[in-house]
Amino acid sequence: MLHTSVTFPHCLFLDRDGVIIEDVHYLAEPSQIRIIPGVPEAIARVNALGWPVVVTTNQGGVAKGFFLESQVKLIHQKLDALLGLHGAKIDAWYYCPHHPIEGSGAFTLECPCRKPLPGMLISAARDLGLSLAHGWMVGDKLSDLEAGARAGCRTMLVRTGHGSTEESKLQLGSLNCAGVADALPGAIDAILKFSASKL
Repeated sequence: MLHTSVTFPHCLFLDRDGVIIEDVHYLAEPSQIRIIPGVPEAIARVNALGWPVVVTTNQGGVAKGFFLESQVKLIHQKLDALLGLHGAKIDAWYYCPHHPIEGSGAFTLECPCRKPLPGMLISAARDLGLSLAHGWMVGDKLSDLEAGARAGCRTMLVRTGHGSTEESKLQLGSLNCAGVADALPGAIDAILKFSASKL
C-alpha cells in the first residue's frame, strides 16, 4: 500500500492499450485482453526496485457509450490477476472516461485528465506521493508523451500499438523523450540504464 506522506525518488507511468496489452478497438471485455510478450516481467523488474507503477489511460469509449465504467474496472481487475501470475503489479489505475466532443451525457466534456493533458499524472502524484520530476511516462502515442512532458516527466515511446506510426511524427528532442523502444521491455531497459547513470 502506498502512502501519501512518502515521496518516491522514481516512478513509472504507463499507458495501457498498445503498451501493456494489445490495442483492441474499444476494449470492453476481460476476455479480449492480450498482454504484450515480456511486459509482465518488465513491470516486475521495476516493482523489485520499489518504483511505484501507475497506469494512466484514456477510455473515451465510456463517453461514447461503447462500455460502462464498471467494465473498465473489471478489465483492470483481470489485468491485476494476470500480471500477478508473473510477480508484477500496478500500484494504481487512473482512467479518463470523458471525450470532449463525441458521445452524450455527463461524460462528454473537456477535462484536464484526458491525455495529452497531464491531469491523471498530477492526480497520481498528489494521491500517492510521487515525484513527477523523477517520473517516466511510457506510451505508444505522442499524446501520452505530451501528458508526461507537461507533468514534468521524462518520456519514452514504444513501437507497439500505434507507436510505429507515431514515431515518424516525433521530433528529436521534443516532449522530454529520451528514446524509442520496440516494446515495453526495451523501454524499461533504457529507463533503468539512464536512471542508474544519474545516481
